Amino acid sequence: MKSFQKALAIVLCGVVFGVVLTATAGTGIQQGWGTVVRVEGLVSYSLGDGNWHPLVAGKYLPPGAQIRTGETGVADVVLGKAIELPQAKWQPERISLAPDSPVRGMVSYKPSAEQNVVRLTPNTTLGIDKLTITDTGADTVSDTELDLKQGKIYASVKKISGASQYTVKIPNGIAGVRGTLFSITAAGVVAVYDTHTGGLVLSQTQPDGSNKIYLVTSGQVFDPATGRLVPITPELRQILFDIFTALRTIYIQVLDYNFKHTRTHYDLDRTQTPVSPTKPT
Repeated sequence: MKSFQKALAIVLCGVVFGVVLTATAGTGIQQGWGTVVRVEGLVSYSLGDGNWHPLVAGKYLPPGAQIRTGETGVADVVLGKAIELPQAKWQPERISLAPDSPVRGMVSYKPSAEQNVVRLTPNTTLGIDKLTITDTGADTVSDTELDLKQGKIYASVKKISGASQYTVKIPNGIAGVRGTLFSITAAGVVAVYDTHTGGLVLSQTQPDGSNKIYLVTSGQVFDPATGRLVPITPELRQILFDIFTALRTIYIQVLDYNFKHTRTHYDLDRTQTPVSPTKPT
């Protein structure tokens, strides 16, 4: 009986392994890119060689890259497949005809985060350690690993598959999340604005070397200095609302009809940023 179970397990493992190989051979693991969609102030990047260069909107950053913001620097980066700029124009919630209007009539449309976007605040250093996408045919599996060395980021993470992962390393721990809007500092201060999957899981190394796990759910703030979870204040909620609304926006293309074909991109603040993107191959 035991030998039969062992043989059955080997067969099942072979079938599963064969399916995985078929899926991988058919589509493969693709390298993801960080597409820089907004830059304000002094922001620079490095490709891991110790050399730093000015960062501009339209730049594609591969895994291994690091981004560093100055005292007034802010950068928004879309993480995933390389995207064409400009992106689709964001539209506020509205009522309009459904595609099958004779059946459903009018429906309400509400924008949702369709991409993984991260905003770096001033005096922040963030590394893109890993960024891969695998199309299995039935689903898309993504693996995102960020390294927050200093400062603070805001992240809008879309709903991802169960096999996918999105993690942010900090100097004394690591946070895991999916389908969540949150902020996190290098010191481990976390605020979760909204979540579709239960919240953010934070593992922190304690002074005695042990690890402690915290679950930060929607509407909560965690401060490692106190080890307490407290509700988000109305003032902080408004700040988070404004930031995550901006991260869900996005840029519209404006053509110069003097036949110069100059492309610019506008954000919510209507600031004009010339872009000369070079899409990776």
